[in-house]
Amino acid sequence: MKLAFIVQRYGSEIVGGSEYHCRLIAERLSARHQVEVLTTCARDYITWKNDYPEGTDRVRGVTVRRFANAQTRNIAAFNRYSDWIFHHPHQPADEMEWLRQQGPWCPALLEHIERHHRDYDALIFFTYLYATTVLGLRIAPARSILVPTAHDEPAIHLALYAELFRLPAGIAYNTDVERAFLTSHFDIRAVAQETVGCGVDLPQHHAYPREHRPAQTGERPGAGPDEEGGGEESDPATETPYRSRLTERGAMFRRRHRIHGPFVLYGGRIDKGKGCEELIEHFSTYVRDGGDASLVLMGVKLMPLPDEPFINFAGMLSERERLQALEAATVVAVPSPYESLSLLALESFAVGTPILANARSDVLVDHCVHSNAGLYYADRDEFTECLNLLVADVRLRAAMGRNGREYVRRNYRWDVVLAKYERMIGKIKAG
Repeated sequence: MKLAFIVQRYGSEIVGGSEYHCRLIAERLSARHQVEVLTTCARDYITWKNDYPEGTDRVRGVTVRRFANAQTRNIAAFNRYSDWIFHHPHQPADEMEWLRQQGPWCPALLEHIERHHRDYDALIFFTYLYATTVLGLRIAPARSILVPTAHDEPAIHLALYAELFRLPAGIAYNTDVERAFLTSHFDIRAVAQETVGCGVDLPQHHAYPREHRPAQTGERPGAGPDEEGGGEESDPATETPYRSRLTERGAMFRRRHRIHGPFVLYGGRIDKGKGCEELIEHFSTYVRDGGDASLVLMGVKLMPLPDEPFINFAGMLSERERLQALEAATVVAVPSPYESLSLLALESFAVGTPILANARSDVLVDHCVHSNAGLYYADRDEFTECLNLLVADVRLRAAMGRNGREYVRRNYRWDVVLAKYERMIGKIKAG
């Protein structure tokens, strides 16, 4: 079959969010089907500036067709308009103006869908929010699948989205929490509906050798001071004394970034909207109260960072280095109050690293409760208490690490996820 994936931006260096989710699904379905990604030339979601060249590209084996945006976004003007439209009575035309200002505004992409939608057996739209989905989904709704990546936020209550959720023949929800929210708020008429999520790879699970030394309080015999849990337990009876520290879990990442001792890792867009400002404020309190862990931030920096000795900005990392960072971390912080799935949480579980999550996200709380692989905080004091517990208790982290890997194995295997997509595509194609 020939499948079209429609998403607002696309690239191997875009890690996180619905764009990363789209790429993971597109790459794996391309092994069985002819896949094309239809997207804009934007790399940056703040301005939607045309950074990629227009035309056809290949990204990790997938054909990508890029179309130039007709305008950039003035983020300050858009934020002012959003504040007005979310708090004042308005007309449908005002919502269309809001959609245009939000961007990406790409008539060329929509024209391509208009001309060529019959060339595709199914059109799969990622994320409900943007004009690429709102307007593109209207063209051939009977052969369209929506992956909403939705959560309760001011924008979703605009009237234009009530129409959107009535249209698609299929909806692929990320979690049961997202599904319950959408089906309780919208008139969903899709003939194919599944809670699908995204597959997560379980890395090869090695026993990480440790230096042979007397155990300290709270540690397993044979565990080194930098052990972060989640690896297979090595047998102290068979360990060789004086093993190199470079063979330990996450040692290469620690050495490359000069990190010593426990650390909390955040990965993704470093942005106030992702909870990063609050994370740094909470972490500052943790340090002032005597906490000795550091905070490592990897990803694109979209906000200023304070000049603090406990903050380490690692920047954009390759996928291999990103995996090493997740393994090396003592704890992974997931501070966003708005999540429909959180690949950061699932990838942390997959490598056996526990998470500390924002309790304002029902999805993150659900992950923690059903996996028993993370804790969640509602305020600054809970953040500090949870982090102190996780940093201090090696055995707890190891148990959570095992739980997290099992949770991913049970719920987020690629074969299960891809089978659900195949079933949905087959159902709407038959209809």
